[in-house]
Amino acid sequence: MRVKLCALLAVATTLGLSAPPAPAQQPVVLKVAIVQQIDSMNPFLAVFQSSTEVGRLMYDYLTAYSASDQSVTEGLANRWEPSADKLTWTFTVPEGKKWSDGVPITARDVAFTFTLMMTDEVARTANGSFVANFSSVTATDDRTVVITTKAPQVTMLALDVPIVPKHVWEKAGSIKDYANDRMPVVGSGPFVLSEHVPGQFIKLKANKDYWRGAAKFDELHFVYFQNSDAAVQALGKGEIDLVNRMAPAQFDSLQGKPGVTRNKAQGRRFTELMINPGAQTRTGEPIGDGSPVLRDVRVRRAIARAIDLDALIARVNLGYAEKGAGLVPPVFGKYHWQPGAAELRTFDPAAANAALDAAGLPRKADGTRFPLRLIGRAGRAYDEQASEYLKRSLGDIGIPLDVRLVSDNQLNESTTAATYDLAFSGWSTNIDPDFVLSLHTCAQRPGADGKGGTTDTYFCDETYDRLYAQQLSEFDEAKRVEIVKQMQARFYDQVPAVVLAYDNALEGYRSDHFAKFTTQPAQGGVIMAQNGMWGYYGAEPAVRTSQAGSTGWGGFAVAGAAVAVLVLAFVVVTRRRKATAGERE
Repeated sequence: MRVKLCALLAVATTLGLSAPPAPAQQPVVLKVAIVQQIDSMNPFLAVFQSSTEVGRLMYDYLTAYSASDQSVTEGLANRWEPSADKLTWTFTVPEGKKWSDGVPITARDVAFTFTLMMTDEVARTANGSFVANFSSVTATDDRTVVITTKAPQVTMLALDVPIVPKHVWEKAGSIKDYANDRMPVVGSGPFVLSEHVPGQFIKLKANKDYWRGAAKFDELHFVYFQNSDAAVQALGKGEIDLVNRMAPAQFDSLQGKPGVTRNKAQGRRFTELMINPGAQTRTGEPIGDGSPVLRDVRVRRAIARAIDLDALIARVNLGYAEKGAGLVPPVFGKYHWQPGAAELRTFDPAAANAALDAAGLPRKADGTRFPLRLIGRAGRAYDEQASEYLKRSLGDIGIPLDVRLVSDNQLNESTTAATYDLAFSGWSTNIDPDFVLSLHTCAQRPGADGKGGTTDTYFCDETYDRLYAQQLSEFDEAKRVEIVKQMQARFYDQVPAVVLAYDNALEGYRSDHFAKFTTQPAQGGVIMAQNGMWGYYGAEPAVRTSQAGSTGWGGFAVAGAAVAVLVLAFVVVTRRRKATAGERE
């Protein structure tokens, strides 16, 4: 038999027949659903969770949070040392780390980034609170950066600021007008932005020279969907590999789905109902068109008392959330605050009605008191369902709601301009609570031109600001925890927003495509929306070689081609033998 096969192969060679070349290796691509628009690819301006998520993949920070337990670990700096008075911090940027264009990363890149934020108001838009207390930032050489602060700053190992390449950004010109869209975008992270078509997709390629080592797959694509329903359907069909922030019913629908693995985690995000308290600029000038009745804290408290949070979680979250209160979710246990018995605001429509009467806002002949506008995000199941619930709840205390559901960008524009009464919003909280706390300080309100700053609710309160300054300089952890809880209690009492729920992270992935994702923290953590990039960076393809073409279906293709050659050779040889026999006869 072996002789015959050799003969067949010899004939195939004689006839000029050979196996076609193996197909070109196809890139291994992780496809991730995205339903929120990108507000900016410029890391100094990006505020949306979707934008900062992509930014974490493109740019490393000075320090990082580990995937296993979220403790501080090496980022661009691998060593740090505070002075005895905690006013000077020295960071070391080691040799060997490079930007994606091959230029070495140095301490001068770090100094450039922070100095730009200190000297350019626009560059402080997204993360300005981190440098507000900085006095100077100096690169004494390529390896050493020295940061001095006006007062001790406890967040020096939690500076969640993307470090940008000096050799690129010093030529950028106006930060406000710089789109950061010259592909490929130069970065230091595990992925390099290679293509972005707004509303369609974002494509990144693995940074093969990443200092931690290259990812185990080739490309990462974020694919836009109009809503989470479409994204979940695409996951079920295997058209994408990873989805998060699913609605509870969508998450339940994937139970037992072949090839799909679900992940339920205690998330770091909260959902809130913003209540316009009388928005002003930093200079105290009114901004927006919020209803004047909401400036009265008694009215805001009455609205909060009319909302049954337990019922909302049961009916809209289907139990996949915890009842809201403070600004820090339960996943960050030591800083999480819950009101005590004396502070607790219980669901009590009768008390809410009485409070509105006492505030001089009685019901009119038609039973209503005053109308309010509620704005939310179109295509998000929570906003659609919760708005209907709130219409009934507030209607019971004489407040008719005019609900308007709009795009991400329209929602952002309205809340930024304070052209709202009530609005659905939410934030992902960092491991250190400083950033989410800073969103409610007076300094985070916009400037006189209505621009700059990243305020959440236009809250400005002297007591809250004093506590914020105290916690920022408090290095005794127990004392700082107590101050942070006092801040949350003050926010809860003044009600610039009602924290409705701490959402569970509901995620799903194609485990037949990708066998493993790194969660943060390791036990019970999330894949997406991490304080880092580990979920994407650590993804492991289920059968990499089947996509690469060396085995699996690619291998079958090559083997099939070889068989075809042998069959063809066999047919040719057989025909020749038959012809020869006929001539003999």
